[in-house]
Amino acid sequence: MKLGAKSCWQNPGTGSKLERNDSFGVRMDQQQEKEAPKRCTSVADDANEHAGNLTNWHQQYDQVGNGRFHGRIDELHLDGIQLFIEHTSHAVRQQCMVWPESIWFGIPSRNEDVRINGQQAEHTDILCRPGSRHFELVTPDSFDMLSLVVHQRELKQQSESQGIELKVLDTSSYPRLKLPVQTLRNIQYLLRRIVRTESSRLDGQIHHDLLIMAVLELLTVEKPNRTVAPSYAHRKAVVEKIKAYVNTVDDLPVTMAKLCEVGCVSRRTLQYSFESILGISPLQFLRISRLNRVRRMLREEGAQSVSDIAAFNGFYHHSQFSADYKQLFGECPSETLGRCSGEVA
Repeated sequence: MKLGAKSCWQNPGTGSKLERNDSFGVRMDQQQEKEAPKRCTSVADDANEHAGNLTNWHQQYDQVGNGRFHGRIDELHLDGIQLFIEHTSHAVRQQCMVWPESIWFGIPSRNEDVRINGQQAEHTDILCRPGSRHFELVTPDSFDMLSLVVHQRELKQQSESQGIELKVLDTSSYPRLKLPVQTLRNIQYLLRRIVRTESSRLDGQIHHDLLIMAVLELLTVEKPNRTVAPSYAHRKAVVEKIKAYVNTVDDLPVTMAKLCEVGCVSRRTLQYSFESILGISPLQFLRISRLNRVRRMLREEGAQSVSDIAAFNGFYHHSQFSADYKQLFGECPSETLGRCSGEVA
């Protein structure tokens, strides 16, 4: 089965049919670019809804931490610059892509348990990714990310006029940039002050220029963080194989033996690979991925019964499924379906 293809399942008892098209790539292509307001604040009680609230990003979030989710985005646009603070109440696994011809700089509120493409963020690291390129973030409970996105073209023009070489645009294979402590503090202070200032008190051109100058300053002192474990590339490849397989397989649930076969590794290597790249075990990954897939399907318009959707995703023991779902999301699956369909659960 090709990546992104639809899979169809029929309940032998009821005859109900379900189709899944849960590929991040396909979902991304189906999204439409939104016209950005100058300033907006959005809140959400679902991780994937929260992911869709960020203007012109293509994202899909899986909730990893247990409990009711709350997310908030405070977003500001200044003549082609996107600045925002994102808060997530629970740990999430994020599949992200920034808008084309841009470059994103992310400053974590803390670096413990933050991973980008399987690489642990270290002290004084900021995160960096070019537009139109998929990347994966894993973030912990009660977490804030301060982010700045700018057009690469404008950065190049400004750097050339000031004689600054933008090495970061040529080292996109390194998603972590190490900054001097004082430079990091200065840019954090500036970004927080601007994003929290009332629009009526902002001069758009002045603050646009301040942000461009701040980016150019950090690019003159940054150093790509190339520190990874010797086994990183192999472990990352194993995890990517498993993720691609789980995303398209029809026969759920998947066994550990099958995952070892797909990854061509032992059970121990599989365990180490997931723990180092995603911070969770392969069993946790399977359970969390399937539960998040169920939640997305329950929230879709015209969603069918909880039992059909659960069985479609390999959950055949309804009481255990309901308990696992409530533990992860803080509500019963029937509550999710009822709220999203406008019915009382």
